Amino acid sequence: MWKANASLGFGRSVEKLRRAMDARRKTPPAAEAAEVASLSAQVELVPFPKAARIGGFPKTLKSGPSHDGLIHGIFWGPMNAWVAVVLLVGMALLGPVSLFADKKKKTAETKKIPVIDYSNIVWPNPPAVARIRYQAFYSAEKISQVEAGTDTKKAKWMDRLAGTQSQEESGRVLWQLAEPYGMAVDSKNNLYVADQKVGAIFIFNTETRDLDMIKNKTHAHFVRIIGLAMDDGDRLFVSDPGLRHVLVFDANHNAEDVITDGLVEPSMLAIDKENRLLYVSDIKLDQVLVYDADSLKLLRKIGTTGHNHELTSPGDFAKPTGMAVDADGNLYVCDTLNDRIEVFDADGKFISTYGKNGDGPGYFARPKGVAIDGDGHIWVTDGMQDRVQVFNQEFQLLITFGGHGLLPGQFQGLASIAIDKNNRVFTSEIYPGRVQQFRYVTDAEADQLKKEKEEQRLKKAGAGQKEVVPIAPPVAQAPAPPSR
Repeated sequence: MWKANASLGFGRSVEKLRRAMDARRKTPPAAEAAEVASLSAQVELVPFPKAARIGGFPKTLKSGPSHDGLIHGIFWGPMNAWVAVVLLVGMALLGPVSLFADKKKKTAETKKIPVIDYSNIVWPNPPAVARIRYQAFYSAEKISQVEAGTDTKKAKWMDRLAGTQSQEESGRVLWQLAEPYGMAVDSKNNLYVADQKVGAIFIFNTETRDLDMIKNKTHAHFVRIIGLAMDDGDRLFVSDPGLRHVLVFDANHNAEDVITDGLVEPSMLAIDKENRLLYVSDIKLDQVLVYDADSLKLLRKIGTTGHNHELTSPGDFAKPTGMAVDADGNLYVCDTLNDRIEVFDADGKFISTYGKNGDGPGYFARPKGVAIDGDGHIWVTDGMQDRVQVFNQEFQLLITFGGHGLLPGQFQGLASIAIDKNNRVFTSEIYPGRVQQFRYVTDAEADQLKKEKEEQRLKKAGAGQKEVVPIAPPVAQAPAPPSR
């Protein structure tokens, strides 16, 4: 800060110079010439005391060769004095401006966001052919969406400092996942995520990462949404155990119907697009309810109710949660408290059961999600062990990945899993509030990669071998003539 007394002294010095110039204008030309001649031999000096060099401007302007100053040996005429004053003020003002300009350039350079390469995160590890590739994760809407808002006219920084932003701008918030659970993918490859804590359905565009939402009290009334399912016409089914019903939305996200018959605490959903069946797991009834996906009428129930999660017999459940349907119409159900997967046909008849409690390969500890990929493999998420295990149709373990953590491919509070028609795998986690995206490499793609890898290996081995020059056979010697 410039000192007040220094500024006052500077103003007085300028006033003295102005009065001197007025006096010289009234002086006759001959007298002025004589005065100039006498002053030209003198040495003019603008004093700048050492104490004032740090704090601000000098208090006075004096002449004399004995003072310590900035400008020495310059003739001060009426115009030169004003020029010197302007130069001093300009130098004082331009110094901080250039300093801040350099700072702005440095901050602009440091704002570059590095691009993270996820292509090397694969399972299994090289040199084996990768069967699962990590791709991305989803947790919130883009910052650019929040900054853009609904008002394209940006307020000036002075308005922001004074707190006079527009209502639209001040009301914008960053929507982010808090407790994601059920997921679904529509025909346009958009990802739908039900968040029971936010009370909304997040709709992520997986290409542009833009976010759309179905919000509580805006598009519908939610209390605690859990499960999602999508049919081939992009109709969305949403389970809400808080209201004991399943809401049905059309392709334009308008609520068009509701299912309440037989439901007490609906959890996860699955849909059989071929047989037009909607499956709803009810964790209070310990049953799976089957509805007609078009008429929404209750057809039948799978399992026995009224035993307070104590049944362990085949075909019964103790808190059934995640479900999936394969290409043959078979239903896979996570029997969570019994730590197993049960399989039923399209008519609801029990087929088999797999798994038991444990932390070893192929064992389960609270399985919550199940999905089927394009090759018929069965993917199961484990809520307590935070891992994903992949089995074939005979339930032989093929691969496992995950573990506790927040790094890509690790999980915290792993809940559900979904696989779309493009063999993209999505997993939801409650505690970090995120959805991770993987890519399953199909059997056909893996065979092609193996073939290409073998061809490259043979080509490389052939190029490394040296050409073998054939050795010419020894020349046969003529037999010696018989001796005499």
